[in-house]
Amino acid sequence: MRTLLFSTLYPSSARPTHGIFVETRLRELLRQPNVETRVVAPVPWFWSTDPKHGEYAAMARTPAREAWNGIDVQHPRYIVIPKVGMTAAPLLLALGARAAVQRVLDEGFDFDLIDAHYYYPDGVAAALLSRWFGKPFVVTARGTDLNLIPAYAAPAAMIRWAARRASASIGVCAALLEPLREWQIEEERLTVLRNGVDLQRFFPQEPSAARSELGVSGEPVLISVGHLIERKGHHLVIEALADLRSTHPRASLLIVGEGPERASLVAHAQRLGVSEQVRLVGAVPNATLAGWYSAADVLVLASSREGWANVLLESMACGTPVVATDIWGTPEVVQPESGGVLVAHRSGKALAQGLRLLLAAQVDRLKVRRYAEGFGWQQTSVGQCELFAKVKERHKHA
Repeated sequence: MRTLLFSTLYPSSARPTHGIFVETRLRELLRQPNVETRVVAPVPWFWSTDPKHGEYAAMARTPAREAWNGIDVQHPRYIVIPKVGMTAAPLLLALGARAAVQRVLDEGFDFDLIDAHYYYPDGVAAALLSRWFGKPFVVTARGTDLNLIPAYAAPAAMIRWAARRASASIGVCAALLEPLREWQIEEERLTVLRNGVDLQRFFPQEPSAARSELGVSGEPVLISVGHLIERKGHHLVIEALADLRSTHPRASLLIVGEGPERASLVAHAQRLGVSEQVRLVGAVPNATLAGWYSAADVLVLASSREGWANVLLESMACGTPVVATDIWGTPEVVQPESGGVLVAHRSGKALAQGLRLLLAAQVDRLKVRRYAEGFGWQQTSVGQCELFAKVKERHKHA
């Protein structure tokens, strides 16, 4: 089986944590016998590598081609047009990637299918590439591509067009496929393949040792992990900390991640009088996150939208229980036997109540780890192979 992974969400030497969840699934798939792959991961064109331009400069520094963790990856550029960019993005993305896909074929890698990730614009662009190169394609939906973007008329129409042409659509949770069902996409072309967790990378460390190594203090220690944007809800976790301190005066919070909301989060903590108890750690390599999870008593995820939040399983694999908002795929991850708590309302007060419930329960960290062990990657990777084999066979006889 030869696949071409196509997505703008894929790490590089310039942005090593960008889209790491896509790389992780591919890496696990390649553990299966007789699977080969190439990656085309387009990057928006930007004119300057000057660090003052932040993330845009990192895009500009991305190599056109590299061997990343042993996988051949091309990063062709595509044009992003301000204001009209959302509507034009799929076509511009496909046009930018076309030469790179042709190069893969010219070099003798005659792939069986396109494995696209994220429905818009990537999945729509994959539908165009599929038509141009005569290859079947599969799209994995991951979150906002189906629970937010279809609110816009033009992208919604293009997503429907692509979904009707895809050989299969994969959802990382069952809830994420509901929009496709509402569009009458046939059930036989819808598959749930949840993300797994790397149980070797994420494992329990002795909490006191982890805290000593990382300079962490507090009782309890909360952790919130994710890009510093509004929908991740870090501001609500700060509010939960302020509320929690009425019963747990030594509580502290670690916020792991980077993003545009950093300054506002600092100001928010100051307004609530908890700035001394909140530590903004910044971005942390995925390979070293286990120590931070282990140093915490609870992970808090206050997102407004999530498909399948990898941080939940990562935390639980380290033995750290979770409190999370009850949205989309999260209830499929945080089952009662996990020891975690789901909160119905997305507010600091509701999160604080959930934290008090969890802390009072004194959840056994070893039981949390054992629960996470049921979410290894093997089942997902086998499911992928079986699905891809069916797509290949159907295309052969089409």
